[in-house]
Amino acid sequence: MPTLGIDFGTSNTAAALMAGDRVYRIPVETDRTTLPTTVFFDMNAHRMLTGSAANAALIAGREGRFMRALKSVLGTPLMRETRQIGYVRMTLLGVVADFLRHVRIAAEEATRLTIDSALSGRPVRFHPDPDRHDRALADLTEAYRMAGFTTVNFLPEPEAAALTAAPLATGELGLVVDIGGGTSDFTLFRQGSDGPEIMQSHGVRIGGTDFDRLLSLAHVMPLLGRGGEVRDTFGSGTSTAPNAVFNDLATWEKIAFLYSPDTRRLVADLARQGADQTAFARLQEVIDMELGHDIAFAVEAGKIAANDTDRAHIDLSPLEKGLAVPLDAQALGATLSDPVADVVQAARDALGDTDPDQIAALIFVGGSSLMMTLSQALARAFPKARLEQGSAFTAVSDGLARAAAKA
Repeated sequence: MPTLGIDFGTSNTAAALMAGDRVYRIPVETDRTTLPTTVFFDMNAHRMLTGSAANAALIAGREGRFMRALKSVLGTPLMRETRQIGYVRMTLLGVVADFLRHVRIAAEEATRLTIDSALSGRPVRFHPDPDRHDRALADLTEAYRMAGFTTVNFLPEPEAAALTAAPLATGELGLVVDIGGGTSDFTLFRQGSDGPEIMQSHGVRIGGTDFDRLLSLAHVMPLLGRGGEVRDTFGSGTSTAPNAVFNDLATWEKIAFLYSPDTRRLVADLARQGADQTAFARLQEVIDMELGHDIAFAVEAGKIAANDTDRAHIDLSPLEKGLAVPLDAQALGATLSDPVADVVQAARDALGDTDPDQIAALIFVGGSSLMMTLSQALARAFPKARLEQGSAFTAVSDGLARAAAKA
């Protein structure tokens, strides 16, 4: 029986297996080989939608609960807490399992084969804490088994991507730069006569969702009251609005849990006592109307647009007609300067004792590797390396399929 290579990503998921000597990418959605890692629990239909259907349900304003970036919650106590999610009580572990089951069924329908074995990609480090890394791996293993896979093995994502890189000259050194939604991972390899020879891998917990969070906090949350003053209930003094609600609203994996009675009461108090009535009224609108994910998607779209043009903006019209925040490439780079510097340092750390000038090629994969502010910073850090763009969204799944076929 074939082993399915699955790249379960923070933002997107892909799957593939070998058909003879060629990679066959699974159509995980109709006519698409990548699937947004999103789910929507439809309150009216009482069913879980995945991927583009989940995104469409959110955009259409259907009643339900939307979730994204569940991979970022692996290894935390939240994964195994039973909670009400839309129309059903279940754990987040069960949500991940149902998503992976969708991928398995799509593969079986596309191939007409029974598939119960998976080779899954994983970050080099789910988390810098070794215990939490181990818990995350245990969570994901259990989710695969709940999804109907009797056998599951793992391979670090950048090592899988290295198997898809255009061959270097024999003996040359390459560095895979895999910048995904939740982590940045690197693999140093030497080109051998029979393919890449993995030397070492390294990773940090920084990715595209972190970029979104920083952009939201810096450019959007002030319009909702972040940093604003709140009048004391008793007396004439003021205090700064608590940061927690804004931090959660800017964090993909936390948005779905914001719409609790406690949060609604807190935000209503801020709207009554806030010095900037307009800003805090917007915050209350976001929470009351459950627009957190709409705002997050707007920030992500603004980030992508600012990567290509100097006249981009973050469109907040779902919240307020005509409301937008300018975001050009310069502002984008300034806001993301710290995490970009951390990613560059992690790339250097991946080399160990190897001189950066010995790297012949940087091979970029992962959706966030398309960010120019990041690729330009890495190019400056490795001035003698040529830059090669791999398949941003399918390099890992393609490599997993190749690795599975060789096992």
